[in-house]
Amino acid sequence: MKTTEPFVRSTEDVGNIIHLEHVNLLIPEQRLATIFYILGLGLTRDPYLVTGVVNMWVNVGQSQFHLPLGDAQRFRGHIGVVMPNRASLVDRLAGVQESLSGTQFAWSEHLEYVEATCPWGNVFRCYEGDSSRFGGLHLGIPYVELSVPVGSAEPIVDFYREIFDAPGSVDAASADGTIAGRTSVGAAQELIFRETSAPIPAYDGHHIQIYVHNFSGPHERLVERGLITEESSQHQFRFASILNLSTGKECFALEHEVRSMRHPLYARPLVNRNPSQTNVNYVRDMDAMTP
Repeated sequence: MKTTEPFVRSTEDVGNIIHLEHVNLLIPEQRLATIFYILGLGLTRDPYLVTGVVNMWVNVGQSQFHLPLGDAQRFRGHIGVVMPNRASLVDRLAGVQESLSGTQFAWSEHLEYVEATCPWGNVFRCYEGDSSRFGGLHLGIPYVELSVPVGSAEPIVDFYREIFDAPGSVDAASADGTIAGRTSVGAAQELIFRETSAPIPAYDGHHIQIYVHNFSGPHERLVERGLITEESSQHQFRFASILNLSTGKECFALEHEVRSMRHPLYARPLVNRNPSQTNVNYVRDMDAMTP
């Protein structure tokens, strides 16, 4: 049956960057990280890979947080997380309050999200997933938002468009006068670059990891500009400088771990538990959560 309304096909475009797979932040202690990420947020430590005491991988839908031991790193902005049950999240965060006392841990409720700050000051905005927002995502990382200098949002979006063939846009100024650039990094994921006149902390080396469909094209364009920082393997490379392509000057520093779709870890199924399941209220066949 034909529809009388034309479909807006451009809304289905993803671009060359097809998935934001992980955010990597150094942490000084696994115990506090377990209390925050596993008990508080209700996420799942990967049971198969990196299960030792010097690093931990935490699954959130089909994305992850990588948390190697080291001096604590601070994400300059906040990380968006989608999860199914807001009320359960609030109960969990209240439940770890005492265990995380004396750290930078904090949490607060807002109309659209619950904001939680990890023991080392990284901020997460947690949204309750439903079919009407974030592309129907119910568990995952729909976006990361970074604070960038005034005047840099548009050239940053242009950088991803030119280097990675990633669709992007720049929002109209908000009520407080701030401007944000948005770049697609997956079917329901984006990088948000929000301009601020406030001082931005020095970059401390945290990174994100993305998968791309066309691997050689971006690599060639980055090599031409001398931006490759690591030729990691046949399937992976890294770069850290986002340039204003008109001036050649750096707009922002953020290391990107770029992987091809031939990388052995691409589309690896991730285990996600149902954090509401306990030995006291156990319900058979409800252990797992499907993003």
